[in-house]
Amino acid sequence: MKKQTIALLLIPVLGLMSCGSETKETEETKAVQKTAITLKGSDTVLPLGQKEAEEYMKKDSTASITVVGGGSGVGITALIDGTTDIAMSSRDLKTEEKLKFSEAKKDMTETIIAYDALSVIVHPENKVSQLTREQLEKIFTGEITNWKDVGGANEKIVAYSRESSSGTYEFFKEHVLNKKNYATTVLSMPATGAIVQSVGQTKGAIGYVGLAYETKDVKQLSVSYDEGKTYVAPSIAAAKDKTYPISRPLFYIYDKTNEAKVKPFVDFALSEAGQKIVAEIGYVPIQ
Repeated sequence: MKKQTIALLLIPVLGLMSCGSETKETEETKAVQKTAITLKGSDTVLPLGQKEAEEYMKKDSTASITVVGGGSGVGITALIDGTTDIAMSSRDLKTEEKLKFSEAKKDMTETIIAYDALSVIVHPENKVSQLTREQLEKIFTGEITNWKDVGGANEKIVAYSRESSSGTYEFFKEHVLNKKNYATTVLSMPATGAIVQSVGQTKGAIGYVGLAYETKDVKQLSVSYDEGKTYVAPSIAAAKDKTYPISRPLFYIYDKTNEAKVKPFVDFALSEAGQKIVAEIGYVPIQ
């Protein structure tokens, strides 16, 4: 009889212990619940976004950040569709994109997180070391097709470009080609890294990339925007003092309704620690 009574008394106690254990587990689960943030877009911004995400997650263990490239246009479209939290962009929003955001009743915030010098690159063995904006325009629009016409060897020019979804493609077209169309012979590449690889392997090649993508496998050219009077090589210093003509801002774009979730990360990108990463990656800090 006594044994039965003890057993009956133990059941509620075990039940309470079980409930306490479940409550504790629930609290622990809540404590480690991650805040998931997705960045998508510009290949130029990609290495910067990846490094900033890596450092931010060390600082905030509750953050889980995914960073994907594909081009500025891809990121902005994903933001319109609601499939990314932050669009990485190497260009301003287009008028038609602003209209789409307006139609979707989305109020966008564009934040400049760094500046970039767009570097024109060729194969290391190319004897040409400088070009004017006008010469670059004629090369990429198909008017100049041989290096001998710009002081180089008698060799066919093989021009590489990013594809049309890229903000770098748009920026180069507007600021270097004077809004003229690329020649149909220009080879479109899906990623900036692919341009670097192709130019490094092709003797007559020319392309353009963000400064952080430069490697010893390619050679950068100095560029003149005053018809050959002065030539400036791309560098962080030249982009910072605006002496290098092909410089541009880099953006994080997000929906204001999502601000509470993403702003701590954007603020980190703008902080002293975030701007230190900008310089380490090879871009120009905003301050």
